[in-house]
Amino acid sequence: MKLKLFAWCLFASVITAVTPVFAEQVLVAVAANFVPPFREIALEFEKSTGHQLQVAGGSSGNFYSQIKNGAPFDVFFSADMDRPRLLEDEGFGVKDSRFTYAIGRLVLWSPNADLVKGEETLRSKTFKRLAIANPKTAPYGVAAMQAMQKLELWENLQPQIVMGESLGQTMGFIESGNAQLGFVALSQVLAPKIKGQGSRWDVPTHLHEPIRQDVILLTKGKDNPAAKALLEFIGGPQARKIIHYYGYELK
Repeated sequence: MKLKLFAWCLFASVITAVTPVFAEQVLVAVAANFVPPFREIALEFEKSTGHQLQVAGGSSGNFYSQIKNGAPFDVFFSADMDRPRLLEDEGFGVKDSRFTYAIGRLVLWSPNADLVKGEETLRSKTFKRLAIANPKTAPYGVAAMQAMQKLELWENLQPQIVMGESLGQTMGFIESGNAQLGFVALSQVLAPKIKGQGSRWDVPTHLHEPIRQDVILLTKGKDNPAAKALLEFIGGPQARKIIHYYGYELK
């Protein structure tokens, strides 16, 4: 599968002037829900270290398959804890490098400021289409499915559900009007593009399993000092402040 890479190098000319001779590049796979905060983290990391990041955003399930098939990523920010653990067990991740960088929040969101009023919106069926991420590839899709099952709405809503392969595609369905509302990450709703507009219901955490999101250093990046520096930076105060701002819980 062709990887679509997003390079955030707004300060490239400045960085070039001050980059130390040991500066390196890091190829990072980032779950779609974490792309908004990671844009800001990437800029802070590059300014602080002189290292450069190349970033691909997508579904955790697809990244897991790509990494196993030889995709040259150095670091993987997953939307769950299971796939990084599997990659470690299967020899694609560096042992003992895995840790939880954030705990995600699921929200039901619509750009219509009057549509979402809580779980009663789902029961009222005052909409034609409901978007969720595919539970087979996206952990937030699993959480959405679990929430609807707990509410005993999963079967009843099947005819109205449309699935995106990632949270990015799911959000695209909602923004384009192909779905009137959908289950997405709080971080996406708080991103500069949306700025919290529309209407949302923060799904109670007891309705689904915790969305614990782990990062892991991959074997292709084990000798890359910039990849190791990125993991250290993620655990530091600058990155944690940004992560918290986007609605994630921190361990």
